[in-house]
Amino acid sequence: MHNFRKLDIWVKSMDLVTDIYRVTNAFPNQERFGLTSQMQRSAVSIPSNIAEGSAKSSNKDFARFLEMSIGSSYELETELTIASKLNYMELDVFVSLQNKIVEIQKMIIGFKNKLD
Repeated sequence: MHNFRKLDIWVKSMDLVTDIYRVTNAFPNQERFGLTSQMQRSAVSIPSNIAEGSAKSSNKDFARFLEMSIGSSYELETELTIASKLNYMELDVFVSLQNKIVEIQKMIIGFKNKLD
C-alpha cells in the first residue's frame, strides 16, 4: 500500500482540481449542470482514483485505478478544449491548464509503468 498523500501525482492533481473549480466557476450559468459540472467531476476523479487505488493490496489493482485516473485526465483535457473553443476562458489559461494536465498524465503513466 502507498500513502497517497505523499505521491506527487496526487498532490499535483489536487492542485489541478482547485484550478479547474476556479476557472469553471466563471463559466456561463447555463453551463452549471453541463460542462462546468462535467469538468469538475472529471478533475475530482483524477486524485480520487489515485487515492482509492493506493489502498489496494496489489500493484496490479493500483495500476488499474491509475488507468482510470489517466482516463479521467483525458476526459478533462477534452472538456477543457471544448470550453476553450466556446471562448469560456482566455487562451493563456487554457494553455496553462492543458500543460498541467499533460504533465500529470505523464507522471501517472510513469508511475504506473513502475508498478507493472
